[in-house]
Amino acid sequence: MFTNAGTSSFTSFLSRVAPEMLPGRRPLPPGMAADLAPHATTIVAISGAGGVVMAGDRRATMGNLIAQRDIEKVHPADAYSLVGIAGTAGIGIELMRLFQVELEHYEKIEGAMLSLDGKANRLASMIRGNLGAAMQGLAVVPLFAGFDLAAKDPATAGRIFSFDVTGGPYEETGYDAIGSGSLFAKSALKKRFRAGISLDDAVRLAVEALYDAADDDTATGGPDLTRRIYPVVMTATADGTHRLTDAETAAIAEAVVAARMENPGG
Repeated sequence: MFTNAGTSSFTSFLSRVAPEMLPGRRPLPPGMAADLAPHATTIVAISGAGGVVMAGDRRATMGNLIAQRDIEKVHPADAYSLVGIAGTAGIGIELMRLFQVELEHYEKIEGAMLSLDGKANRLASMIRGNLGAAMQGLAVVPLFAGFDLAAKDPATAGRIFSFDVTGGPYEETGYDAIGSGSLFAKSALKKRFRAGISLDDAVRLAVEALYDAADDDTATGGPDLTRRIYPVVMTATADGTHRLTDAETAAIAEAVVAARMENPGG
């Protein structure tokens, strides 16, 4: 199995060699298990001129408790795409890492990079494989975004894909948010988003949307000025993926907090 040419899908290969290692193939005890593991929220994505921005808060909750204050939910999927996770944190992180290996394995076997639509479809099939666990409360619903190298107009190459719990992929226009604070984040984005927004403005808008989500959703963490814990913000452009430094994110988050001190309504 390891010396044959095999398939370009690492997930398919693993399902034949060691299926018990896949997140959705592990046996689970009967009944609901949603309260047994930390949950991660909230993720926002915004497409702008020349790319896309994705940002996530840092809080993970377990029931009414804060399980972790500085979890990282936004990661690069490959050189030109980003993935953010919401739902059961442990399974979500494992699924995200498996997705990273899936894309790298395909590129090594085929000698070419998957299209952005192909990446979204691969992620959809992985989510579908976790359906059994999702039905027991251990659901993971990621948000996927990236720079489409095949786009005719680089200014509109930033694309965003959302998914349902059964793995259905849906392309979103302009912006999207997932997680328990998504209702409030999308409401904030709806008022401020404009087509063709610059990436710098999109970064500020993403941080403001997370602030609004944290203001109304207890599972979403706002900027923690005391502990200096700020959202994770990443961009995907023609130059690749880039994560804003802690200093850059801190400056934006502190500016948002200062502005809200003067005008709490935003």
